[in-house]
Amino acid sequence: MSNLNLIDSHAHLDFKDFVNDQTDTIQRAREVGVTRIINIGTSLTSSQQAIELAQKYPAVYAAVGIHPHDSNEVNHEILTKLKLLSQQPKVVAIGEIGLDYFKMYQPVDIQERAFQRQLELALELKLPVVIHTRAAESATIEMLKSIQSTDWQGVFHCFPGDVALAQQVLDLGFHISYTGVITFKNSTAGEVIRYIPLDRLLVETDCPFMTPVPHRGKRNEPAYVYFVAQKIAEIKQISLEQVAEVTTGNVERLFGIRE
Repeated sequence: MSNLNLIDSHAHLDFKDFVNDQTDTIQRAREVGVTRIINIGTSLTSSQQAIELAQKYPAVYAAVGIHPHDSNEVNHEILTKLKLLSQQPKVVAIGEIGLDYFKMYQPVDIQERAFQRQLELALELKLPVVIHTRAAESATIEMLKSIQSTDWQGVFHCFPGDVALAQQVLDLGFHISYTGVITFKNSTAGEVIRYIPLDRLLVETDCPFMTPVPHRGKRNEPAYVYFVAQKIAEIKQISLEQVAEVTTGNVERLFGIRE
């Protein structure tokens, strides 16, 4: 058993990829020092399943929200259901929500309306948000600025941007999270990671996606967040233990969780 204390701040253990080994997956994570996992909802059903996982496993917490790919589902009824789900124990955020102009599964206006309504819900509930943005970074920033809140709390997950975008995100009060993509040979994230203060960084897997080296090509899982933290330590030239301690504290404060 590792003496590290890491948190996988973004996982999807409710996906079918884990249907046969959720318990074993969580145990493997524990063995390498991943003490807690935040399971992120992507639809109403996924959000409900995230809560069920959090109720079943002490190490798991939940976020509830509608991913931009399914933003056409967001209406008054769905928002009411999300609000009720958010009041369940161990729900710590609204997410993942945001904009995706890369795959463009839904029209821009549908995505933006769904994003705005869920942002407003998070502000009403005083919950942090988990933001997905892909090929839509400027629009995402403008949406957040347009609501003109000084109370933003949350994270840009699987951060896609450069130093300039990172500065805008930090100026808004958000944290920034990285996945196993930073371990890939073609990653250009090093300059940005060096720029971002450690106390604003989170680590995540986004499993079952984004599997880091040395397991690239296989299913990702929370245990592999170790390799993300290890890469950040290498880039910042600090110890893995320091990365684990600070990023875990960041998650605890942002999402209001304790072991």
